[in-house]
Amino acid sequence: MKKYQIQNTPYIVPTTDGKHIEEHHGKIATGNTEISIARMIAPPHWSEPFQTPEFDEYTYIITGKKQFIIEGDTIVLEAGQSIRIQKNARIQYSNPFDEPCEYLSVCLPAFTMEAVHREE
Repeated sequence: MKKYQIQNTPYIVPTTDGKHIEEHHGKIATGNTEISIARMIAPPHWSEPFQTPEFDEYTYIITGKKQFIIEGDTIVLEAGQSIRIQKNARIQYSNPFDEPCEYLSVCLPAFTMEAVHREE
């Protein structure tokens, strides 16, 4: 048995808001519940509802800018910057800017819809 796994076919998560999500490793793509790694592209003027995830999330911005509202603080990251957000923080992700934002997201443990706790 090989001690590595090359991922050539990430799971493309179906969305209705124009955001592109490729899960390379995680619960859906590889059955891994310990970590998820995803490449995402948030279109201009995109946003998600507030949420309070049960996982730590690390985000690295590849291109563009992304806005975070974390516990009432508004933060904007640009290409080359990264952030760690601890589990159980109330957060909203958005791209209120005119260009797409491409980024990587790492969640520990792996992202699941049941653990994200999005507000309605």
